[in-house]
Amino acid sequence: MLEWVMKMLMACWRPVQRYAHKGTEAADRQDALLWYKDLTPHVSGEFSIAVVQANALLEDQSQVESGKFGTFVGIYDGHGGPEASRFINESLYYNLQKFAEEQQGMSVDVIRKAFMETEENFFAIVQSSWLTKPQIAAVGSCCLVGVIWGSKLYIASLGDSRAVMGTLSSSSRSSSHTATATTMMGGGPILAVQISAEHNASIESVRQELVALHPDDSHIVVLRHGVWRVKGLIQVSRSIGDVYLKKAEYNKEPLLARFRLPEPLRRPVLSAEPDFHVHMLRPQDKFIIFASDGLWEHLSNQEAVDIVHSHPRAGIARRLIRTALQEAAKKREMRYSDLKRIERGIRRHFHDDITVVVVFLDHELLSKGSSSSTSISHYTSVKAGVDN
Repeated sequence: MLEWVMKMLMACWRPVQRYAHKGTEAADRQDALLWYKDLTPHVSGEFSIAVVQANALLEDQSQVESGKFGTFVGIYDGHGGPEASRFINESLYYNLQKFAEEQQGMSVDVIRKAFMETEENFFAIVQSSWLTKPQIAAVGSCCLVGVIWGSKLYIASLGDSRAVMGTLSSSSRSSSHTATATTMMGGGPILAVQISAEHNASIESVRQELVALHPDDSHIVVLRHGVWRVKGLIQVSRSIGDVYLKKAEYNKEPLLARFRLPEPLRRPVLSAEPDFHVHMLRPQDKFIIFASDGLWEHLSNQEAVDIVHSHPRAGIARRLIRTALQEAAKKREMRYSDLKRIERGIRRHFHDDITVVVVFLDHELLSKGSSSSTSISHYTSVKAGVDN
């Protein structure tokens, strides 16, 4: 057990290696913090992925895995450091495969077990590192997962990353079967449908849930400097990691004082139980945008869906990031060209790390069902933030 924990521990702290291309188009030149893969096949369509770094250490991690178990998308938005998100990027899909093999298929139960196993294994790292690296107890990550299995889409979420589907409205569906690719690109109305739940204390229903779960704690949510935070410390109410708010023995010295609560932790205030959404994919469902909250700070759901629907597929994830950065620059009354020159770390004052994966759906492939996933001759594996 100790050998396994140390192996995963080393994986968490190895230097970040990027998988993708740096910006080469005119609009992306001089942004050394942008990486992407413009268009890659998966078993039921194509996908585009892009990442831009703002933090001194990239805290966003992500992956797309496509093969025997359909198509898996993971967005892991870390906080307090990159260790938790890197760990999830290395282990969650492995755990999912293990439980899917055991149960001979995909289900909510399989995904839940993969989340719980990942949470428990990260806790083992915190436990073994407590005396030498106590600050890892205050490291955590949001976790957004999508699994396309046959014609069924599973969404599981912790934290405030978001999945949004682009779905043709009824007025555009009636003529879609005769439309050319060009017509569809700029064609009829398309609707943005959010298909993931968010767990952020800025949302009133999340605050109400926390108050209901902790009726004896008048400080379970605190408004500090205009921002709602759980125990005045963290915005998200669900995550992997953040052991200091889940186990009392890790909310004490040698943890830094600013993370320690003034009163003993009587029970966990954060949860690793994901919210699930299961959706039967329909012909009008054209694509899904998975992104960390850095994108949604600057673009609405409908704005993002309209951009994807009205532009070519290749490079669309990069286009969404570019549009978000242009909005970030505008809010600070500066030029986008100047924003791109700001170095990592300092750049966090202007925007967050942003990860975007756009998954396009080919309904001819989807109609073949899960059997098509097991008959493909190759697998696709793309990871952002760590080496494959």
